[in-house]
Amino acid sequence: MPDAVPEAGWGLPTVLVIVIVASVYLGTLAQRAMAKSGFLKGFFLGNRGLGVWAMALTATVQSGGTFMGVPSYIYTYGWIVALWIGSYMLVPLTGFGILGKRIAQLSRRTGAVTVPELFRRRFDSPALGIVASTFILVFLSFLFIAQFKAGAIVMKIAIPNSGALSLAEELPAAAIDAVAPAASALGFWENLDKKYLFGLVIFACTVVGYTLIGGFLASVWTDLFQSVLMWFGVLILLGLTLYHVGGLENATRTAIENTGPGYAFGPGYGAINPDTGQAREFLPVSLAVSMFVIWIFGGVATPAGLVRLMASKDTATLRRSVLVLSLYNCCIYIPLIVICIAARGIMPGLEKSDEVIPRMALMMTQDFAGGSLVAGLILAAPFGAIMATVSTFLIVISSGIVHDIYQQVFHPHADEKHLKRLTRIVMIVVGMIAVAANIKPIDYLQALIVFCTSGAAATFLAPALLAAYWRRANAAGAIAAMVTGASVVLVLFVIGKFTPDPNFGPTSMRPYYLLGLDPVVWGIPCSLIAGIAVSLMTPPPAPDLVARMFDRLPAGAK
Repeated sequence: MPDAVPEAGWGLPTVLVIVIVASVYLGTLAQRAMAKSGFLKGFFLGNRGLGVWAMALTATVQSGGTFMGVPSYIYTYGWIVALWIGSYMLVPLTGFGILGKRIAQLSRRTGAVTVPELFRRRFDSPALGIVASTFILVFLSFLFIAQFKAGAIVMKIAIPNSGALSLAEELPAAAIDAVAPAASALGFWENLDKKYLFGLVIFACTVVGYTLIGGFLASVWTDLFQSVLMWFGVLILLGLTLYHVGGLENATRTAIENTGPGYAFGPGYGAINPDTGQAREFLPVSLAVSMFVIWIFGGVATPAGLVRLMASKDTATLRRSVLVLSLYNCCIYIPLIVICIAARGIMPGLEKSDEVIPRMALMMTQDFAGGSLVAGLILAAPFGAIMATVSTFLIVISSGIVHDIYQQVFHPHADEKHLKRLTRIVMIVVGMIAVAANIKPIDYLQALIVFCTSGAAATFLAPALLAAYWRRANAAGAIAAMVTGASVVLVLFVIGKFTPDPNFGPTSMRPYYLLGLDPVVWGIPCSLIAGIAVSLMTPPPAPDLVARMFDRLPAGAK
């Protein structure tokens, strides 16, 4: 089959419009449910009422990187990426098992509705709350902005006869030149990619709009709806792909013919770099260990994941969610691996590998009636994943600004009406900033995701463990753990920026791999050591505080 891809038909935008309308409708339903409690608990935590399906299918790690960055790696390096992806599917077991029960319990005992508030009340330290809020805003803001590009590109692809199919797309050179100081404002706007901007604005208005309406529950319910949509879309594309290539074995053999034997074995296929004369190994042992740590402990420690744990109905809900989410992740990632392996045989010379999933969706559905609608259902999967991710981040970021910084520091006696109005203003402003930042979109989405996930894991995992399980831990130790973990990751990324490695491509987001290991592998133990050491060197927490956090409560107490 040739590399040429048919244009999107009207079925694709039709499906995306249905998804948008459904999301807004779910937002209105969430608003009614939210009205049953106070604003803070309802808007930011959904009244702590998430059941099994809501917990499982809204605690996924799917995002823009799942359907863009990850498929690019699979297409490029082959079957070895399945080992890398394996750690994704362990996230629910570790996240729910290690911290789930205790974080939910501490959230109820403290009455916290945000992650910084949980740390602040657990250790009785306003300073710790500010430190946690700062790091959350730093790491999540970068991820939040990056996801807008992915959503805008999917919207652009959905425009019939748009002439565009590139998820690694950059603005035209003329548009980039237009931002030079000598260029006129008129020239800048004339050279912008209008269809990309249209998709960006529609995406932003949709996700900010329904989150504004229904808050946390809107994010959860639309996430649940879109998770089901993702499952259908991925399985449909898997069936069409296997039928087209004649089975998995044939797909693998064809891919090997177009690359080399390394495509089916470790450490993975690597094309020869013309500058070095060497092929890059995608997954040497050190990087395999690193990726396992990143996605396992990154999934445990991410603030967006912790807040979902805080919103669970009870411990039994968490236990049942482990099974559901584990099965769901298998149903998403294993088909994606097979689809992208087959794509290497179908489209061997794809230069922009980030576009492999939309290309496959359009190519596999072009030969039968209603194919455009099926392609729309398939491509609604990444669109839904991106919207769900952005909505969750928007809740966490706005709650951090309004509740954890503004209310706690500047206006502790603000009433709910004032906080509600300010929250909506903050959401709109944050959305506008994300749109502005993506007029000239960032590159290397997956590299940025790895950086932010590594930073969040190194910053929050050790303090969360200390808060949940160590009675002797104190505020000074938690602050030391956060600062140390974040500093280790940031320093290694800065060193990496000034020590370029041609085998890793032209990205400024490449860290320095000390002994071949990712910064998070160093950041987490350093964070834990710092937290323990500083806690032991400083006064212990008050006994009554420790008793409230760890001891059995009297019957009837909450």
